[in-house]
Amino acid sequence: MAFSLLLAAALAFSPADARLAFDTASELVVSCTPRDAGTIRGRIAANRLLDAASAAGADVRRDVFRAMTPKGERDFTNLYAQFKCGDSTARWVILISHYDTKPDTQCPGANDGASTSGLLVGIANAFSNWETPRGNLLLIWTDGEECMNSYSDEDGFWGSRRAVEFVAQQRLQVQAVICLDMLGDRDLSISIPSNGSSALAKIAMASAARAGLKGLVRRTSDIVKDDHVAFLSRGYKAIDLIDFSYGPNNSYWHTPADTMDKVSVESLFKSGRLVVEMLNILL
Repeated sequence: MAFSLLLAAALAFSPADARLAFDTASELVVSCTPRDAGTIRGRIAANRLLDAASAAGADVRRDVFRAMTPKGERDFTNLYAQFKCGDSTARWVILISHYDTKPDTQCPGANDGASTSGLLVGIANAFSNWETPRGNLLLIWTDGEECMNSYSDEDGFWGSRRAVEFVAQQRLQVQAVICLDMLGDRDLSISIPSNGSSALAKIAMASAARAGLKGLVRRTSDIVKDDHVAFLSRGYKAIDLIDFSYGPNNSYWHTPADTMDKVSVESLFKSGRLVVEMLNILL
């Protein structure tokens, strides 16, 4: 009986959640391309993601801000969706995905941006169906992850730099920050770059084993600049889960070839199961 109760208490990610993730990603690509920061389609994408998170029962918030870029000032829009368990002392886990596309590349951003933005929607749906939540979850969709010219302190990651300020102002007791990027690749292989929390990397590997995905996830010596870096720099435990082998020699990345035929429901299901197993350990 106790074992059955334990199983009932676990958070689960279903094939239906994966299908929702895929359909959301597809909608972003079909209706909201390009989604470069500050564009009309970028704002449409933000509206659709907020509507999806709200439909899942999250407390949603839009944060429109203005920042200097190499091409002058530009408007950005971050999105926040909170699920609170009712325990004021419970800690938070933060999941992040960017939804914007690479400027001036005609890149649809199917895998790079849309896939994990859809995955957050699928996870929101799974969390809303969890009968016994043990902690708090914050989903963040960042704008302006992509650089204009080349990544630097003044180019790229505007959304995550803004998001870390939001989290600090909210005084949330954050246990983990998990960045998700390019995890819908049909030929999925998930890497954990070395510039992240070692403790969270161990939890990710343990979660992969629990989900039957041990051979799919590996730790690497690579250093990857992504939305988790802003949180690391402020002392938060943060990790990046990314498939940075997208096409032969990563040839689909930031190109017009980043299309929905390169993304699969199966890959999103595997990625979702990995993240949900991490949440079961962390919350």
